[in-house]
Amino acid sequence: MKIIIFGGGGFIGSTIADRLLKDGHELKIFERPRIAPYRTFTSSERVEWITGDLLSTHDVSDAIDGVDVVLHLVSTTLPKSSNDDPIYDVQSNLVATLQMLNAMVARNIRKIVFISSGGTVYGNPIYLPIDEKHPTDPLVSYGITKLAIEKYLKMYESLHGIKSVTLRVANPYGERQRIETAQGAVGVFLHHAIAGIPIDIWGDGSVTRDYIYIGDVAEAFARAVAYDGSKSVFNISSGVGTSLSALIGLIENALGKPIQRRYLASRPFDVPVSVLSNDLARAELNWAPLTSMQEGISRTAEWMRMELAKVAS
Repeated sequence: MKIIIFGGGGFIGSTIADRLLKDGHELKIFERPRIAPYRTFTSSERVEWITGDLLSTHDVSDAIDGVDVVLHLVSTTLPKSSNDDPIYDVQSNLVATLQMLNAMVARNIRKIVFISSGGTVYGNPIYLPIDEKHPTDPLVSYGITKLAIEKYLKMYESLHGIKSVTLRVANPYGERQRIETAQGAVGVFLHHAIAGIPIDIWGDGSVTRDYIYIGDVAEAFARAVAYDGSKSVFNISSGVGTSLSALIGLIENALGKPIQRRYLASRPFDVPVSVLSNDLARAELNWAPLTSMQEGISRTAEWMRMELAKVAS
């Protein structure tokens, strides 16, 4: 198949791209201008690297020409900062997605796989683990926008026959996670721990999340590309909750040294506990997470040490 990945050069997208190449797919990778390829592709790997503006109907329409499946991984905002400018969140994410869908209709492209947010679309859990039928009451603009995109995907499926698969990914971590920005607790905590910087913990360390290794996420996307069943929304998660205190313990095990902690006041938008059920993805996608937290953190720590050594040299 010929697949375009919007956002295919980032942390999540690059891992998905590498996984899809193993299946022999031909890829177009769409990134922002001046973003260089994340690695050198071999002569046998069919990859076209495209740069452009996601808000440009011309750029998007040209990019999707001739593809079979669209993977939409782009988000211009982060959960913790999206409330600062919800108008920008809507304009740059929701409007851009609608333009992408209109381009798909015009080009007669019939399938899209979208990355949603298992960590934000549900809001405060009424029961645990959270399944796909749980009420959706996001507390941040990021989650509201993701949910709105999900609804429009269903509308376009009904009106235009575009099959949509939405993966509500929990809290992904792993190699290529951006170490210079606050992209996820695992990445931030590891970076600080390796650098010998105290880790800030908002609250008492009991905030619990469902962390999923990036290799397992990529496998879920590979299954979603091939999926032709009737379901459309799946949680992609480990199904296991890990508190911030326990996470630091796992990092200490991986690094073989104690970590300094600094406790700060809790934040109002932090849901105390979020653990997602992945039963539907297991049943429909024949997918399961295979990487334990300790193994995943050890792999990520090894990669991050090498990256920081490169920067230092």
